[in-house]
Amino acid sequence: MEKKPRILIVDDEPINLEFFELMLSKLGFKVELARDGEEALELVKQANPDLILLDGVLPKLSGWKVTRLLKTDDEYAAYRDIPIVMFSEMGDVQDKIEGYELGVEDYILKPFNFSEVLARIRAVLRNRALTLRIAKREQRIAMVESLNRSLVYFTRHLKEPVTQMAADARKLAQSNAEAVSAFVAEVIKQSEESLAAIKGLEDEISELENESDKELSEIDLKELEERFQTHLSQQKNGLREVPG
Repeated sequence: MEKKPRILIVDDEPINLEFFELMLSKLGFKVELARDGEEALELVKQANPDLILLDGVLPKLSGWKVTRLLKTDDEYAAYRDIPIVMFSEMGDVQDKIEGYELGVEDYILKPFNFSEVLARIRAVLRNRALTLRIAKREQRIAMVESLNRSLVYFTRHLKEPVTQMAADARKLAQSNAEAVSAFVAEVIKQSEESLAAIKGLEDEISELENESDKELSEIDLKELEERFQTHLSQQKNGLREVPG
């Protein structure tokens, strides 16, 4: 089943929150709403959204402060890679530069156009999916390399003791009980070490197989656009009454 992207909308204007919740929910997104910076940080921990649409000017904590905490504070390290699209009424280039330096993914000036917002959401989520896929591929490559190293280590270190035991067995005098006992003990020791190494290899192989079965879900952008256009056409009169 395709995972629906979860978007956190942070704005202190109720009409904007209602508008985004209506539109994005109808387009298949899961929507979380926050009215100030502190509530936004709590919802990030609770919902772990795929994307944050964040107003720059907010009560309690500004959007800039929220961004700084999410991108730099150790308390929010687990959420550092969540992309942020910032809303702002300020058009100063320096503000945009500071936003990008903080880690803002994209930047939209108010009053916004929903078609533009949707296009930016699509682009950011597409980039995020690609980034996650690349990271997953790199992780799989690292696992394969680790397994190869383990196999090389295992074969190299198993060959010598097994060769030695075979040589010792040929020379072993069965009438020498002490020598037989020592040889048996050595066989048991080497067998246990080999079985432990094999178990480690089996665990690595199992983990690799599990990873290969996991596929990242993708957003059908074409379908999303079609659904948006259909809804936009059906709700044309209603949309005229909503600012933005």
